[in-house]
Amino acid sequence: MAPMSDAVLYEVRDRTALITFNRPERLNAWNGDIATGYFNSLDRAAADSDVRAIVVTGAGRGFCAGADMDVLQGIGSGSNDDGEPDLRDATYAMGIPKPVIAAVNGAAAGLGLVHALAADIRFAAAGAKFTVAFSRRGLIAEHGLSWTLPRLVGQSVALDLIMSGRVILAEEAKELGVVNRVVAPEALLDEALAYADDLATNVSPTSMAVMKHQVYNHPMMPLSEAMAESNRLMRESLRRPDFKEGVASFVEKRLPNFAPYTPADGE
Repeated sequence: MAPMSDAVLYEVRDRTALITFNRPERLNAWNGDIATGYFNSLDRAAADSDVRAIVVTGAGRGFCAGADMDVLQGIGSGSNDDGEPDLRDATYAMGIPKPVIAAVNGAAAGLGLVHALAADIRFAAAGAKFTVAFSRRGLIAEHGLSWTLPRLVGQSVALDLIMSGRVILAEEAKELGVVNRVVAPEALLDEALAYADDLATNVSPTSMAVMKHQVYNHPMMPLSEAMAESNRLMRESLRRPDFKEGVASFVEKRLPNFAPYTPADGE
């Protein structure tokens, strides 16, 4: 399914889908066009058997500066004309069975931070700014942020960031566990794409899909249930051709030739 407008750009580089928020004049502020374009792009990447990893970034100086203020003012006055809302959850990327890597090139505020946290892995440009911001607009921790952020940084740090709405830079975000890596701005996209390419080249797509399911679901289960499901999933993985190929490629010192992920292969 193609994006609905040029508010989101989509291209495939080798076996990585690159999704770019494309409203640079508004620091990629979130509106209906970006929402529909982004979610449709995730679906497009998920459905393409040639795509094995996804990188999400922003055009220009920002990743996503949060909800478009015109939209917020319209909601506040009861005159929002942003069209029918896209009802897919802000955590939609977490349900995509392929790794989603956010390359945060600039400000990630409010909804922008929400979507960065819904990615599986986050690279950030040095000096990029992060803020929850909701409390300073009279709002609460929206769109799953009260679930994703404490899992990354713990309850106390999450409450600090959520309640204060203070701005942190990429370097502090790395120390707190909000992002995985901080790199020079001019190297950000190349490093994120190189990481995605390593996953696409060397890792079983089915293994990644199943692991993503485990990490997002097992912490909510009793330990005994998580162990039982992990044992079942391991037995299934031992019977897949990917296991034989992974061992053979290691022994033969060559790149693996893993099969594309199909829904019947994983969760």
